[in-house]
Amino acid sequence: MPSSSGRALKWEVLSLLKERDLPDLLKQLTKYPPQRVINPLIGALCHREEAVRLRAAIALGEVVSRLAQKDLEAARVVMRRLMWMLNEESGGIGWGVPLAMGEILARSPSLAAEYAHILISYLREDGNLLEFEPLQREVLWGLARLARENPKLMRQKGALRYIRPFLDSPDLQVRAAAVSALGLLADSDSVSKIKQLIGDQTGVPVPEGDQWRIRPLGSLVQEALLRLGSDSAAAKDAI
Repeated sequence: MPSSSGRALKWEVLSLLKERDLPDLLKQLTKYPPQRVINPLIGALCHREEAVRLRAAIALGEVVSRLAQKDLEAARVVMRRLMWMLNEESGGIGWGVPLAMGEILARSPSLAAEYAHILISYLREDGNLLEFEPLQREVLWGLARLARENPKLMRQKGALRYIRPFLDSPDLQVRAAAVSALGLLADSDSVSKIKQLIGDQTGVPVPEGDQWRIRPLGSLVQEALLRLGSDSAAAKDAI
């Protein structure tokens, strides 16, 4: 088991995030007690490289879900810390935090049952709405990640009504993330609105595995419509 000091551990974890492929990264992190690597991973959420932030979010999801299996209260402490980072009183922006929350909840049904409504609340005007559009994107991608694993819970928590308005966002990347989340949730009520975006071929960054890939918005619309079973012929011709 590695026994590095705090500063050395920070650089070890950062090196893993930069240099290892995802399966090897997650394997290497199992060599550390979960609570030892949580601080370095949270620190990496605000790294200047987007790919590092995304990998840190995925790794944090794996580590915290592993922690929750042994010590649920300790995992709750991490969740509360992440929530604090999105609080205005924290003084920070909270880069990567919604992605990490989505990844944690996708990997831990126990934490999802307790905290899914919190992640949704960051889209709610009557909740904890994040008005900064780059964070809105992260919330929506975090919810899309959770929707992929637990769509039933998302619907039970009322996610659909709070995601739908973001199809009208002035921010193209926000709209793209909303399309993906609603497609994964099979929201038939959004079909007509989603169809309006089918011809937009503007490229947007999309989290695929541990990388951000540039995809035409129209291809995300195509995927959403195919999941919804709506207008399949038009969807196949969208890109």
